[in-house]
Amino acid sequence: MHCQSCDWAIETAQVDLSEIPPRCGCGGFLRPDCIFFGELIPHEALFRSQQVSAACDVMLVIGTSATVQPAASMPFIARDNGAVVIEINPEPTSLTQRISHLPLMGAAGTILPRLVGTIRQRLATP
Repeated sequence: MHCQSCDWAIETAQVDLSEIPPRCGCGGFLRPDCIFFGELIPHEALFRSQQVSAACDVMLVIGTSATVQPAASMPFIARDNGAVVIEINPEPTSLTQRISHLPLMGAAGTILPRLVGTIRQRLATP
């Protein structure tokens, strides 16, 4: 977590929750070190996400509606730059027919272990 006033950082497990919302020693409010819905993504993080998306060979897109921007644009960036897009979702999204090379419909907790097992088998086969 970090302080909204002085930007001091602390591990969440060490935060005193006897006062809600928790406060920093400076009196400022502590908040999780994450982006909440409706908040802007820091420019550097967005730029880095776009860079990594453009450079990846394979992108796993897991458990998303694929409608919240700018995250929803990352599979498009990946595919436009030659990556294979694997989508794992309980139901089809706007990516399923247009972007995903391999749409795997179902629960991530079921599909991911099977996908990892198949990859391990293929890598072990001479």
